Amino acid sequence: MTDEADPIATRTRILDAAESLFARLGFDGASTARIARAAGVPKGLLFYYFPTKPDLLGSLIEERLGTDSIDPVPLTVHGDPVQTLLNVGDTVLSAHAASDVLREIIWHESHTRPDVSAALTRYRRALHELVECALRASLTVSADELALRAAADAWAATITARPLTAGSESRPHLHEPASLRAIARLLTAGLLVTAPGPATT
Repeated sequence: MTDEADPIATRTRILDAAESLFARLGFDGASTARIARAAGVPKGLLFYYFPTKPDLLGSLIEERLGTDSIDPVPLTVHGDPVQTLLNVGDTVLSAHAASDVLREIIWHESHTRPDVSAALTRYRRALHELVECALRASLTVSADELALRAAADAWAATITARPLTAGSESRPHLHEPASLRAIARLLTAGLLVTAPGPATT
């Protein structure tokens, strides 16, 4: 089957080649010509799918770390916001673990390239909406909207943060279950404190 007859496979090969070369050579070091060569496609075909190199990286972030394929409904445990946050965290971190190379690219390039930073911002916004949706559905009482959004922001930031240390017995890694559960409990406790109480007369 030709490239033109199998566009999905062709597009996937281009993304795979870009991910590998961005990781080895950096965004600036991986030319579109080299990516096309690694993918086994003509350079013109690469530009047909991805008009610019930032489009390539943006597609990698949004498709391989994106939240579109994550359904918040099965992750939500009604009456247990802590477990709900942990379920969302496990799902997102599993996706990140499957794309360690891409995650390293993002951490390196997002501080130096506005286009990469913009793609990462879109990803984080979508992740925030996912967390907020699941968290809201898990609550049995209404929470203050500002507190709910702040909790969703904090959890999204936690599960996408780059850990500063490898962790130890006395200070667990940020993404270890014990650390995540402690953070989730803290965030949800704050939500319950800010939940409106019964009306008084």
